[in-house]
Formats: sequence, C-alpha cells, structure tokens
Amino acid sequence: MISPFVGRLRLARELRELRKQANVTTTKLAVITGMSQPKVSRLESGQYRPDQGDIIRYLDGLGVPENGVRAKILSIAQQAAGRGWWESIPMDSRQAQYANLEAGAVTIREWQQNVIPGLLQTRAYTEALTTNDDLIVPDIDRAAPDDAVRARMERQRMLRMKDVTYEVIIDEIVIRRPSAPRPVLAEQLRHLADDGRQATVRVLPVDAEIDSYTIPRSPFSIYTFPDPDDPTVVAVDTVTEDLILTEKDEVAQYEQLFDRLRKAALSGEDSKALIRRAADEMEVS
Repeated sequence: MISPFVGRLRLARELRELRKQANVTTTKLAVITGMSQPKVSRLESGQYRPDQGDIIRYLDGLGVPENGVRAKILSIAQQAAGRGWWESIPMDSRQAQYANLEAGAVTIREWQQNVIPGLLQTRAYTEALTTNDDLIVPDIDRAAPDDAVRARMERQRMLRMKDVTYEVIIDEIVIRRPSAPRPVLAEQLRHLADDGRQATVRVLPVDAEIDSYTIPRSPFSIYTFPDPDDPTVVAVDTVTEDLILTEKDEVAQYEQLFDRLRKAALSGEDSKALIRRAADEMEVS
C-alpha cells in the first residue's frame, strides 16, 4: 500500500493548486460549496483523513469537469483515506507516523547519532530502551513498554515484506556509548554487523571530517516514494516530537547533508569490522 499520510499531503497540494488556478479564495469556495471555511482549509492542510463526499463538493465548487484531473484527485483522495496495519495494534502516535511513512517508501535514508535505528533493533535492545527510559514528559503520547516493543517488531516485519532500499549512517558514538546494558548492546551490535539483508549500514567515525564541517544537529530520516509527484518527506527526531518536512528547499538541505555524511563515513565492510570490534570490547569491559 502507499502511505496514507503522503497521500494526504499530495491531495492537499493538488487541491490548493486547483483552487489557485481558478482564482478562488477559501472563503469564496466555502460559500459556493456550503462548507465552512475551516473545513475547506482542513482539506488543504493534509492533516486529516479526507471524506470523499467533501472532495467531490470541493471539485464541484471549482467547476472541475469529469476528466482525467478529477479522476486523479478522487483516486488520490481514496488512497489518502486508507487505514494501515498500524491502526490495528496499540502504538503511540510517533511510531504510527513512522509506520505510515515506511508503508509506501521505496527508499529510506537515515542518520542516527544516539541509538541503534529502530528498524534494526533486536527485541532485547528495544525492551531495554523502553523499560529503562525514565524521562517522562507531561502530555506526551507514550505506549506501554510491551506495546512499544511489539509495534517496533511489527514495523521491522512489514519492512522485510516490501521492496525498499534502506541506507543507514550511524555516529560511532552509537556503538561506543552504552545505551543499554552492555551484554544487550553487544548482542545488538553483532546483529547489526551480521544482518546484511535489510540495510546498508555505515559508521561515521568520531574523527571524520565532514564537508564544510556540517555537523548534524538531530537524527533524521528521508523517505522517497514510487510516484514522482509524491513529495519526498524528511522526519527530524527531537525529544518530544518528530518534525515532518516536505518543502523542497528544506528537504534538499537534508539530502545534501546525508550525502556529506555518506562521503565521510566508512565503507560498509569497514563499518561492519568496526562494529564487531566494538562488540568484542563491550563484552570484555
């Protein structure tokens, strides 16, 4: 399936462009369609699951004829209204957002500077992260530890079932600083080095010199999708939320940053060797 979230973003952009081409304001369109102005704005925001009837009223209000354009919009709206597997099991909104993006992606590029990427975590490592984290932020949607582990394992299973190019760059700090009990992290590192089926993994050495000294400020992921008209999406990981970016100029900056990190990182084979040495050292320390 495609990502319903990306479908909503695509639908919102298409609707806005149609309205601007018709030289109609949201206020005027609300009057024409009998919908409220806030509802018209919500349809153009991409933040809500669209109602097919509302989309038809929107198109009728703009006078869009029964042609290929109308058929395309209605098809996108149908996809955008879809429900994914992540809605059937308990998980917090952040994991659900990532599962939604992963569902339709054909490439995922990820930079991680703090922990092992979630899609490459062992069950024991995920359990350690979720049970040992006592940083509780008020009003933050957070799943129970067992649900969080189950959700992450299901995301990994679903990703293995689809054809996706997954490329990961991790800071050397990730394999050096204990983010879980040492035996758990050592097992995780061996899994990371030995499982070459799911992802290309590279390590950025702590002494690597990045082009223009561009030091990343936060972990981030870049998702691309099979339809060239779908937006490339960047998810930036912060303590309390994930920032979702789709504007071309902003996305281009992250793509350039990822390219610089890739050039400064070790090769895949050298990265695996370093990860294995780190696991050996973790087990004897």
